[in-house]
Amino acid sequence: MLRWTITFVIIAIIAAILGFGGIAGAAAGIAKIIFFIFIVLFVLSLLKGVIKK
Repeated sequence: MLRWTITFVIIAIIAAILGFGGIAGAAAGIAKIIFFIFIVLFVLSLLKGVIKK
């Protein structure tokens, strides 16, 4: 999931450099959403591991 975030950030950077503001903003927004989902799932998996022990 983190790979998808990095991919969308790279797309956003390239689009911003080329002047495509709408696409850059959308890709950055998608990257932000995926990153937060990744963080939530990561924390849940850590808590699951701690509680299991």
